[in-house]
Order: sequence, then C-alpha cells, then structure tokens
Amino acid sequence: MVLSDVSIKRPVFATVISLLLTVLGLFALLRMPIREYPAIDPPIIQITTTYTGASAPVVDSQITEILEGAVAGIEGIKTISSQSRDERSQITLEFRLTRNVDSAANDVRDRVARALARMPEQADTPVVAKVDGDSRPILWIALASDRLSPLDLTDIARRRIVDRLAIVEGVAQVIISGERRFAMRIWLDRQAMAARNLTVQDIEEAIRRENVELPGGRIESTARELTVRTDTRMSRPEQFREVVVVRGAGGAQVLLGEVARIEVAAEDTRGAYRINGRPAIGLGILRQSTANTLSVANGVKAEMELIRPSLPEGVDVMTGYDESLFISQSIYEVEHALMIALLLVIGVIFLFLRSVRATIIPAVAIPVSIIASFIAMAALGFSVNVLTLLGLVLAIGLVVDDAIVVLENIHRRIEEGEEPLLASLYGAREIAFAVVATTLVLISVFVPLSFMGGNTGRLFTEFGLALAASVLFSGLIALTLTPMMCSKLLKPHQGETWLVRLTEPFFLGMNNLLRWTLDRALRAPLLVLGASALLSAFAVVLYTALPKEFAPTEDRGVVIIPTTGPEGASFPYTIEHVMQIERLLQRYVESGEATAVFATVGGFQRPAIGNVANIFIRLAPWAQRTRKQQQIAAEVFPAIAAVPGVRGFALNPPSLGQRGFQPPVQFVIGGPDYDTLIQWRDRFLERARENPRLLNLDHNFKETKPEVRVEIDRRKAADLGISIAAVGRTIETMMGSREVTTYVVGGQEYKVLLQAPDDLRLSPYDLQNVFVRTASGGLVPLSNVVTLSERARAQTLAREDRVRAITITASLAPGYSLGDALDFLDGVAREVLPAEARIAYRGQSLEFRESSGALYVTFAMALLVVFLVLAAQFESFIHPFVILLSTPLAVTGGLLALWWTGQSLNVFSQIGMILLIGLMAKNGILVVEFANQLRDRGMTVREAVLEASVVRLRPILMTSIATVLGAVPLAIATGAGAESRSALGVVIVGGITLSTFVTLYAVPALYLLLAPYTRPIGAIAAKLAALEARQGAGPDKGHGHGPQPAE
Repeated sequence: MVLSDVSIKRPVFATVISLLLTVLGLFALLRMPIREYPAIDPPIIQITTTYTGASAPVVDSQITEILEGAVAGIEGIKTISSQSRDERSQITLEFRLTRNVDSAANDVRDRVARALARMPEQADTPVVAKVDGDSRPILWIALASDRLSPLDLTDIARRRIVDRLAIVEGVAQVIISGERRFAMRIWLDRQAMAARNLTVQDIEEAIRRENVELPGGRIESTARELTVRTDTRMSRPEQFREVVVVRGAGGAQVLLGEVARIEVAAEDTRGAYRINGRPAIGLGILRQSTANTLSVANGVKAEMELIRPSLPEGVDVMTGYDESLFISQSIYEVEHALMIALLLVIGVIFLFLRSVRATIIPAVAIPVSIIASFIAMAALGFSVNVLTLLGLVLAIGLVVDDAIVVLENIHRRIEEGEEPLLASLYGAREIAFAVVATTLVLISVFVPLSFMGGNTGRLFTEFGLALAASVLFSGLIALTLTPMMCSKLLKPHQGETWLVRLTEPFFLGMNNLLRWTLDRALRAPLLVLGASALLSAFAVVLYTALPKEFAPTEDRGVVIIPTTGPEGASFPYTIEHVMQIERLLQRYVESGEATAVFATVGGFQRPAIGNVANIFIRLAPWAQRTRKQQQIAAEVFPAIAAVPGVRGFALNPPSLGQRGFQPPVQFVIGGPDYDTLIQWRDRFLERARENPRLLNLDHNFKETKPEVRVEIDRRKAADLGISIAAVGRTIETMMGSREVTTYVVGGQEYKVLLQAPDDLRLSPYDLQNVFVRTASGGLVPLSNVVTLSERARAQTLAREDRVRAITITASLAPGYSLGDALDFLDGVAREVLPAEARIAYRGQSLEFRESSGALYVTFAMALLVVFLVLAAQFESFIHPFVILLSTPLAVTGGLLALWWTGQSLNVFSQIGMILLIGLMAKNGILVVEFANQLRDRGMTVREAVLEASVVRLRPILMTSIATVLGAVPLAIATGAGAESRSALGVVIVGGITLSTFVTLYAVPALYLLLAPYTRPIGAIAAKLAALEARQGAGPDKGHGHGPQPAE
C-alpha cells in the first residue's frame, strides 16, 4: 500500500503529520541564528612574533625563516604565507578543510616551542592563534566632541562605555580605533642630562626605585587590628618631578624635573579615527562566531541609547558603519521575493486549474514544505542567512511541482467523470513513481553542491541542503497531504464554470497545437535532434563571450578607499592628505547620498603604519538614493586618483563573506631571491601596464622605505667600557620610548614612558648627541662609537609557501572581468617570466580560480549522479539519456539570458546552471514515465510518446511556469544584495523558458528513436514469473531454485 493510500483512508493521520511538521519547523526557525552568510570557520592559524627594534630583513632571517621551517612539515597544510616587517613577523598557515583546526593549532604550538632555542633571546615569544572568520567589526560607533580632546574621549569610552558594551549578549570584543590613552610622558633633555652626568639608565633606575608599592603589614592591639598601607606610588606629574635621580657628594640633589619635562599626555599618537571631517575615536564591535548579527547590533545600539544621557555635554555619538543594515535589508528583500514568488505560483495554479478549491491545496502544501525544511536546517546547525533564504525562494517553484503533478492528475480524472475519492486514490497511485523520481533527482542535484571544495563549497553547503530538505518534504507532502486534501476539497465534475468556458478553448487549442506540430516533428526526429544539437552548441559561443568573475559586485551601501602615502611618510603627512580626501567626499553627505565619511589612519595593526589609511563612505539606505554604490565608486575613483602625494582608489566591498580591503587582482610571483624577483617584477609590470583596463597596478615590494642604519664600532666601545646593550637601550628609549613603570588614577592603570621630545627627534643626526657612560664614569656622545647611514629598503618582505614572493595587485576598469584579467596576466607571465618562476593567486583571484574548477567538477558530478539515479529508477541506461537531453538546452538558455541582461558568469550563475539539471529533468521524467505506462497498455512507441506529451503538457507548463515565476523576483531584484540574487534568477528563468519549449519536441524525438531498444521495468520479473509458472516451481518442486541435481 502506497503512502497516498494511507493518507486518503486516514485523513486525520495525514493532517497531524503536516501540523507536526509545521509546528516543529516554526519552533526550529525561532531558534536559528540570523547571519549574512553561513558560518565559515576557516582552518587558518597565525603565528605572530614581535622583535622590538629589528628591521624587516633581520625579522625575515632570524624569525620568519626559522618558524616557517619548523612548521612546514605539519600534516594538512594547504598554503604558508608570511610577512616580515619592522619589529613584526606574521606567518599564516591555511589548512585543508578536512583538518581539525584545534588539533592543528596544538601541532603548531609544539613545533614553535621547539624552535624557540634557535630564535634571538630579545624576541618576544611567538603568539599562535586561530583566525576567526568573524574577527571584523560589525558595527563602528564614533565619539566626537568639539570641547573634549581625544584623550578625554578615550578615557570616557574606557570608563563608561566599553565594559557595558562588552557584556551585551553576543559581543566578543570591543576595540578602539584612534584611541589616546593617558600616560605619564617624561620627555628627556639630553643636554641637561649631560650637564649633570646622567644617562638614560640612571633615570630609569631612579623612577623604578621611587615608584614602588610594598605591603605595610598590620598594627595589632588587644581590641582591634589596623592594616598599614604605605603610600609610595606616584600618580601626578609634580610627584614625578620631585624624584631624586642622584645625590651629589656635597648633598646636592638632582631632581627629575631638572632634566625632563613631565606631563600627562597620549601614550601613542600614531593612529586616528575621523568622521565627517572631525577627529573622533571609534568603537568597533566584534560579535561571537555563533551570535546573531542583527541581535548583537540592535543590543549594542539599545545599550548606547541608555549610556548616552550619562555622557558629558558636547559628546556626539554617531554610527560610522553598521553591517546589520545590509543584512536586515538583504534578508527583507529575500523574504519579500519569497512572498511574491508564492503569490505568483498560486496565481499560475489557479490559471491552469481554474478552481479555487484546487488552488487551496498547493497554497497549503507550499508553506508546509518550506516551514518543514527548517527542521532539517536546525538539526544540521544551519543559520537563517541570505543563501538559505535564497534557496527557499527557489524552493517555492520546486516544492509546488510535486503538489501540482499529483493535483493535476487527480483533477484531470475528476474532469473525466471519476468520483473525487476514487480519483484521488488512483490518481495519486498513478503519479507516485513520477513524484518519487523527480524528488530523488532534485535531491541528487542539490546534494553534490554540499561537497564542493574550498570556502565556496562551505558557503553553498547550506544552500544546497536547504533546497534538498525542502524538496524532500515536498515529496512527502505531495504523497500525504495533497491526495488527502484532494479527496476532501475537490467536488465531482458538474459541468463547466464560466471561467472554464472562457479559458478552455485556449487550453484545448494549446493541446491540439502541440499534437499537430509534434506529430509532424516525429516524422523527422533526426532533424529535430539536429536543430537541438545546434542550439546546444551555441552555448560554447556564449560561454566564451561572457565575462567571468568570482561573484557579482553587490551594492552593500559602502565604498572603501584604501590610501597609501609614500614609504616613510609621517603620520601628520598622511592625516593632512586624508583630510583633503574627506573634503572631496563631503559633498556626498551634503547631497544626502551618504550618511557619513569616516577614516582610520595608521591601519588596523599595531605598531601602526604611518603612511596607511582606510576611508569609508557610508551610503544612504537603498530606497533613499537613486544611484548604486558601484556608480558612486566609479565616480569617486578618478577624483581620488587625482589627489597628489598619496595613492588611493575606490573599492566596492567584496561579496560572499570575503574579508579585507584588497583589490580583486592578486597575482603572486615567487622566486629564489628578492634581487631576481625585482627583475622579474619590473619586466612583468612593464608588459602588464600596456593593458589600460588594469587600474592601479601595484606591488608589495617597494625598496623606498627610508632607514637609518646605526653601525657600532665594537672595538672602540670596548676600549671605552661601553656595553653594546647600553647603546641599544639608550637609542631605543630616546627614539622609540620605553615603559619603565605604571601609575594608577581612579582605579585605572596607565604607563610611564621615557622618550626624547619631538624637537630632538627631527633628524637622524640627533642620535649622535645622546650620551652614554664609559667605564671611567664619564659621558661620551654616541657619535664617538656609532656611525649613521641612510638607505632605502623594502618595508615588507613576503613569502608564499616558503618561497620569497612579490604580489602584483590591480583594480578592474568597469566592464572588465576578473577572469579576463587573470587570463591576461597568465599570458604575460608565460611571455616574460622564466620557467622557474612560481605563479600563484591570493584573495578573490584564488577564490575565483578554485571555485571555477570546483563548480565544473560539481556540474559533472551532479549530471552523473542524476543519470545514475534515473537509471536505477527506470531500470534503463537509455531513458536517463533521453530525459537529460534538455540539460544542454537549459544551459544555452541560461547563458543566453546572462548575455541578454549583460551579466557575468560567476559562482551564483554557475550554481544556477547546476540547478537546471534537476529542474529540467522533471519535464523529461513526466513524459518518459507516462509514455512507458502507455506502452505497457499496448500502445506503439510513437503513439505512446505523442499521447504522453499532450497529456502531460499542462503539468509540464504548470511546473515550468511556476518555477520561472518563482525565480522572477530574483531575476528582477533590486535593493541590498540584488546583484547576486539576479544572477541566479536570470539563469533559472532563461534556462527553463528556452529548454521547456524546445524539449517538448526534442525529448519525444529521441524517445521515438531509442525507446524500441528498452523494455519495461518489470520485464525480468514477468519473465521469471512465466518461467516459474511453466516449470511449476514451488515449495515441493525445488523451492523455486530450478532443477535439482540427481541423487
């Protein structure tokens, strides 16, 4: 007994099953987190080492090279990338997705620990940390004031705001950009120190000696006990001024205030945050990896509203960036598309069936199937995100197919005069095989999406499995709820209604037209197949003509402007040019197209880089502006490029959850040494610059970083009794500042820093006038034992997979695709680089190359899986070939739609191509399965396929139009994230529209040629039954095992 029989005979049982699925689905939905994209926890580990005072070449040879060699043999490493810059080494290990990141981190720590003995003692212990894919702020809140200084704003943020925001549910960390922490700054006067025979070490020792806190003990009596607290810590500048540095032979004292200027000032001024032309500090909110982005952002903003009244007068609180706006708007747009698709699909059903009662059935089945899919999604740990919702929008057109096929078959039998109860019973039985077949075929298409490699595969796992779950539940609903509702809601045929009389001539005419045209087409099947093959071959032409990229550029409501000054440019120099760019961009705020222009200067790493800034234009909400982000970025680009003194360019934020502000083109050249790489780089860039569509061609190895090299005459230093450590420590303190102790104010601890004042650090030769003590107790200037020289070198030394490398970066002119750019650069590399040069990609370029290959493999795998599933169901290798004939035609339609709408071939459109395999197989299944039934009833092949095509025309058109209309809201999408949705929707609409009409003729033509070579599914079973009957096989005659051997 099939499932539909049980549901018809036990309607309450069928109803309860559907209600349970609905209730559990809604409960699961309410508990699922909301994100922009599925959670991706990449198996990436970083090793960061600080080596204070070391130059980039020293860091590269003494830190990076040693650590890379130590970790290189760890199992599962995919790539090793490293950067060595002044005082800092950073090694990034990316592991294969199958490697457990915690286990890998332990292996890395073990290898690093073994390598410590070979590293310099002065270097800090390397920090091994997992890279969190969510380590980017989702919200930037700015504090600005015309009355208070950045020092005061930072103190207010740390005392009143940071801790309160940090305890908001889902917040992982609050970072501060542009902060100015209070510090006791002791500016050393080298001339006054020399006059009093003092060195830097003397002052350090005196401060540490005088600023101590020791326990005082207790005073105990018979009645009470008192704790003794000795107030020996200092907290005010005047206390530090009174510190006795040295006492002379005659009792004369030298106070710290005599040899230094002491004040409370900023701990570090290398770094700034600005918003709408005003200095500010920025609070960046990082969320926990499993937290709901919308809930976190809303919780933080609500908490800020509670904090705002307690802030001093004149402190303005502004939002610089809010990722939740794009996510909420994008999810709203997808939900809106979901509702529109639902209404369109229901309208199509009503148009074809012309019955309100019949329309109610799929109108109930669709939401039940969609809601039930959340049960599987929640069980698998998925989130509600743009991709899962995108899958559910497409699912509307798919889940209704099963209900339509069952409903249409039952409705047709009722129109032919059967009672609704019998029509429901027999109609569901008749179509059950086709429903199961189409369900399994669709699932077999979606599941391979879940096994795609790389980050793209991880992203689309939830998309594919969400679709598979909805289709699986739709098949269940189609065989339980749908036939039961048909038996209850549909009425016996009682003549034609006015709507039927109005539209029936159209449907009859459509059937007659197909019968007449198909009858003539079947007279020349080879001609039909030849025309189909020619149309399919056109896909190759379209494929080569279409631009190719990783993902379409989305309007995310923000334009990013990375800006770089000349190597060695000072922080004030960069600030001045950032302010100049701000003035250019402020007109967008004044016109209402943008709500804020904010900038971070100094980069996001510490120590800050003085010549680096990132400027952001936060655009107005999508409905409040007439131009897209891409248009504004294209307008900003030349204006920024024209600003002299800095190099800046406008970028559209990356899509599909990619991180960073790097240009889309990242082309890596590896070689044996940097001298050789420089020659290769110059030849490569000279040829690449001939392509005008590559903008802002740049590289990461610039030999222009100014450096002062201090060479110590070790023999002379030894003769004078001056230690090398004393020389290095003196230079570090005077030029770079040194923390000697701390002080406490209001419960907060701050640093005490020694350094030469700014006016004594203007020239490299100021170093020569710093004094050190000799063995005899006298002072000599450093110029006696050191020699200074200026030179230029590279600021950053990079390696890729342990090979020294230079990365070429570029932006793309409008209309120039990433695929074309990489193909061009590959050609340049083959032309100008020797065979030993190693070529690699990073960033979006790497994702594009990996995803393209993975998608082609996935397409082939999906095609193979569908073929095998169909072969198993039809017990034939011929029928699947006939059914899948429509696939190349669907691909042609999808590519044609992309070309017509001016879109690119990207990961979204390629996934649409994969989906077309299952979507178009449904039509072939309906025709072939029914034609086989008719052949079993005695019809010839030609009669069977002709009749099957005509009878199944209405369900084919209903399911195809429903799927197309389900994708139309995506194809014509506007608003946040519309570009990605449109790429997928356009492929579905174009592919199904073209292939549906062509395959109405191509599938019957191929069936006519190949079906005579097939036999019914039960042919072997029937033959066995006949043989057994003829031989009289039974329990007493060999137990059905044929003739028995003679005894």
